[in-house]
Amino acid sequence: MALWRFRTRVPLALGAAALLLSGCANPSTGSNTDDPTKPVTLKFWHGWSAPGEVEAIDENIARFEKLHPNIDVVSTGNVSDETINQALRAGGGDAPDVVTSFTTNNVGQYCSSGMWVDLDPFMRKSGIDKTKVFPKTLLDYTRYEGVQCATPLLADAFGMYYNKDAFEAAGITRPPRTMSEMKADAVKLTQRNKDGSLKRAGFMPNFQLYQNSPDRMFAQWGPEYFDAEGKAKLADEPKTEDFFTTMRDLSDAQGGYAAMERLRARFGDEMSSQNGFLTGRLAMHLDGEWRGLMLDEAKADFDWAVAPLPVPDDQADTYGRGYLTGTVAGIAHSSRHQNAAWELVKYLTIDTEPVVRFANAIHNVPSTFEALKSPDLDADPAFRAFIEIARNPHSQAVPPSNNGGQYINSFGDFSQSVEAGRTKDLHRALEDLDEQIDADNVQSEN
Repeated sequence: MALWRFRTRVPLALGAAALLLSGCANPSTGSNTDDPTKPVTLKFWHGWSAPGEVEAIDENIARFEKLHPNIDVVSTGNVSDETINQALRAGGGDAPDVVTSFTTNNVGQYCSSGMWVDLDPFMRKSGIDKTKVFPKTLLDYTRYEGVQCATPLLADAFGMYYNKDAFEAAGITRPPRTMSEMKADAVKLTQRNKDGSLKRAGFMPNFQLYQNSPDRMFAQWGPEYFDAEGKAKLADEPKTEDFFTTMRDLSDAQGGYAAMERLRARFGDEMSSQNGFLTGRLAMHLDGEWRGLMLDEAKADFDWAVAPLPVPDDQADTYGRGYLTGTVAGIAHSSRHQNAAWELVKYLTIDTEPVVRFANAIHNVPSTFEALKSPDLDADPAFRAFIEIARNPHSQAVPPSNNGGQYINSFGDFSQSVEAGRTKDLHRALEDLDEQIDADNVQSEN
């Protein structure tokens, strides 16, 4: 059975997991003086839950234990960030030694709170130059204010799935590379019912559609969210207004926001057989690398392919970029076996063979340079398209913050208001958004 893990939008409040870390210190102090060659049991908590995913991570752990017969790893899956953070706050013998998270937005809190240890000393001791191991974008979302408290453990890349049959029928010979090309192609691909309502959208930019969170599409502009002092600068970033204008023009060219929303209301759940792209109601669609497996499993009745999402016309040389996120791994501050824990983290996230094996097993993008170019990596063309997006130096992740990415939630709410036409003075509204983001950041520091 095919496996996939997909990224959902971060909930508005991010839950107690984020709040638990703010301004707290771990009451239980761990140790980085342990001898990793002595017999030890490590507790490893992770979030994978599907049988095939758990089997894949357990197989990697078994191979690790064979290489390190003195280390016994007790693995616990389907563990949420909230559960992990509560355990780390409490400390004691029941807390995990090695942890993973699917939520890169929380890395700023993991690092600033001290709950996850700084891994730089362990890398230096192992002679590892992290800049030669991990792509810069992945390093950026695993560190905060100089603290490298996590390492990437596979990644997710976002690109554009497109219906090749629809393209051929519309006389389009290749996927669009710029936003103006996308707009022209979307118009050609749009179909209407007899009553004038939309039957198929060429591309639906609506921010509430499936994986269409605005930060993922905004990544194609390569924006800067904060200035050098850490102050929000969305109002002063010229790319912001261009992004909203482009999305509105793209929507209007196909019938407008209201017509798009009426079409979206007829879609089924993202993971169901009534997915808008699978049923042919979308000709182009933003999604992650897992969607290809789902289309194959569902036996889609049309030919499809993957390309990078187009970029702004004035940044045509960055075509090939995309939005990146991923799973992160770290060592608990409370662990008394931090050197042994590092051996496990290093094996799972840096050693090429286990990274490639795990990537192939759960169909996620590898997170090291060596794994990305490994000949053993899955050769499926659609999957390879996401590999190239991950390797593109212009690809972008959102910067970490000390409050679990609250600014991304604020930007998402703001973006939905803009596309619905509720924002009249965009620049003034962006200034207000910057003030809100800065206030939230200050509050989380106190």
